[in-house]
Amino acid sequence: MALTMIVTRDVEMRYRGFLTSVMLEVSPGVYVAPNMSAAVRERVWQVLSDWWLAIGNGSLTLVWRDTSVPGSLRIEVLGQPPKTIVDADGVLLVKRK
Repeated sequence: MALTMIVTRDVEMRYRGFLTSVMLEVSPGVYVAPNMSAAVRERVWQVLSDWWLAIGNGSLTLVWRDTSVPGSLRIEVLGQPPKTIVDADGVLLVKRK
């Protein structure tokens, strides 16, 4: 289990209702869960992805700890260009694909 964060921008209220049922809204559009399991994170992201594909408004960004990637952070996005974290000689950068 690890800290999980989802950031929403310009999305319908249904996202807020759903996300506040499983995460804490620490700032408008920013949701965190301190100990979300991988299975719950994947299910939550699947629901959000299905809605986003059906509606197509706004954007969502999911971030969680993953020690197998540079910076130990994994990023998934909907509605924005895909991004990855890269290590450039010890400096972590966000790279848009």
